Amino acid sequence: MNQKMKAMKTLEMTPESEAVIRFPDCDPFHHLNNSRYLDYFLNAREDHLIHHYGFSIYQYTREYSRGWVVGMNQLAYFKPALLMETVIIQSTLLQIREKDILVEMRMLDKEKTMLKALLWSRFYHVDLASQKSVPHSEELMLFFKPLLNPLEGNPVFEERMAQLKTLSK
Repeated sequence: MNQKMKAMKTLEMTPESEAVIRFPDCDPFHHLNNSRYLDYFLNAREDHLIHHYGFSIYQYTREYSRGWVVGMNQLAYFKPALLMETVIIQSTLLQIREKDILVEMRMLDKEKTMLKALLWSRFYHVDLASQKSVPHSEELMLFFKPLLNPLEGNPVFEERMAQLKTLSK
């Protein structure tokens, strides 16, 4: 692994960033289009990895011919994100397994008082040449371990939605 990745900038368990909802991403009601939520979430997660942990998934892919593909998304919409609204996107690593990881991402209003959307994404570690899922290296597992932020009781997605819905009223 590269030196930058080894020397993480900060050990932030739930990094966050701001995004502005842009016109081309909205529907006629000035709401963020359902499919565009994924783009905002994934872009934010890439930024979180680079800025908080010094980890570029693209550099890793170039160096090791391995990377991650999305195997599953679960996305719940709570309140619409509106045209030109500034939102906060948070992400955290919920689970690490031999060949995959589970990441939770949340979109909130700027004051972080209203949950807009919740995403769980399962990313599978793959070898680019074989196009098959492969185990994470010991080095990757050591890198992920201090970032692991599991939820108490290991709820399923629907239970997590219910937990967060009560907090965002």
